[in-house]
Amino acid sequence: MVLPTINCDINYPESTFHDRWVATPYGRVFTRTWEAPHVHSDVPIVLFHDSLGCVDLWRSFPAALCASTQRRVIAYDRLGFGRSDACVAPPLLSFIDDEPSTSFAALQNAFQLTRFIALGHSVGGCMAVHCAGQYAEQCQGVITIAAQALNEPRTRHGIEEARAVFQMPEQFAKLEKYHGDKARWVLNGWIDTWLHPAFEHWSLIPALNRVHCPTLVLHGEKDEYGSHRQPECIARYTSGAAHSEILPGVGHVPHREAEAVVVNYVREFIERLAP
Repeated sequence: MVLPTINCDINYPESTFHDRWVATPYGRVFTRTWEAPHVHSDVPIVLFHDSLGCVDLWRSFPAALCASTQRRVIAYDRLGFGRSDACVAPPLLSFIDDEPSTSFAALQNAFQLTRFIALGHSVGGCMAVHCAGQYAEQCQGVITIAAQALNEPRTRHGIEEARAVFQMPEQFAKLEKYHGDKARWVLNGWIDTWLHPAFEHWSLIPALNRVHCPTLVLHGEKDEYGSHRQPECIARYTSGAAHSEILPGVGHVPHREAEAVVVNYVREFIERLAP
């Protein structure tokens, strides 16, 4: 199986970026912003990482996205991940629903985001949907990559397999490379939440109903954590126009496995958005 977003070294193409820490009531959030030489629009793309992810694990994708769209790209580590401050308590079962009012709220305020495009991978896609609904006036479009709309058996099976793989020290060391001493909290938060009995019937549908902006739904044909029901559900239940694409031969990390293809889909989607 392909583990999510932790099995490759960082290799950014040449690009201009700068880092910033944003204060929140619970600790500092790390952000990185890529700037295009000739900005095409003042509406930035905000990236939401997956359950084991962080800014560094987007690898070359943000720079490629910035170059292709000529827009500012902003990524951030949620509290407890990457270079952001640690969390002590385990994530709440409402952690996806809560993102618009926690780490993202601090980022939105610090960067004064009057308008933005939300792009998220896996659970980050779910958070992008929630932020698009809560910040309906500001969000111009939402893009989900390998996001979940339901906690289906395939999702739980993939996580159970990953839990066994991470028992191997060399695999856990890869997680520590990006999260340091927060790695165990990150891993346990992912596994314990999605496998919790009370989370079995979690659904993104109520949040999708609140999304009125255009939506692009990308999903790998061979995604280990979600069947084709996931993108079908996302495209069906958004209140705005939605377009879904199944990427052939691709697994759970399309922006890494087929970066140029994903960047092209995102660029074309953004070009079609109303000014």
